[in-house]
Amino acid sequence: QVQLVESGGGLVQAGGSLRLSCAASGRTVSLYAMGWFRQAPGKEREFVAAIGWSGDSTGYADSVKGRFTISRDNAKNTVYLQMNSLKPEDTAVYYCAAARTYYNSNVPQTPIEYGYWGQGTQVTVSS
Repeated sequence: QVQLVESGGGLVQAGGSLRLSCAASGRTVSLYAMGWFRQAPGKEREFVAAIGWSGDSTGYADSVKGRFTISRDNAKNTVYLQMNSLKPEDTAVYYCAAARTYYNSNVPQTPIEYGYWGQGTQVTVSS
């Protein structure tokens, strides 16, 4: 079993930055792809970013490309999401997820591919 705990959410003005963290426990996630998803009220959960085992492979939603950066520290069993130039439409609950994959280059982008989820952290961007 993998337990995931997100932190770093909060209230920020448009144009500001936040850094989310996701700490994994229970087992090492060095052979898991890690992803970030978000869900706004009344909307479906949507993909934000994902990263492969070593961090060399990443994927981003078009809406966050150039503004968000996903990274991981396998020694700390932690994945990060650096969010810059935040917009009000980025307001959502952000979830961390882990997917057991068999290729370093595999960066899943759909929720069903992920077997483990955190509880989420709220990000609110004011205009």
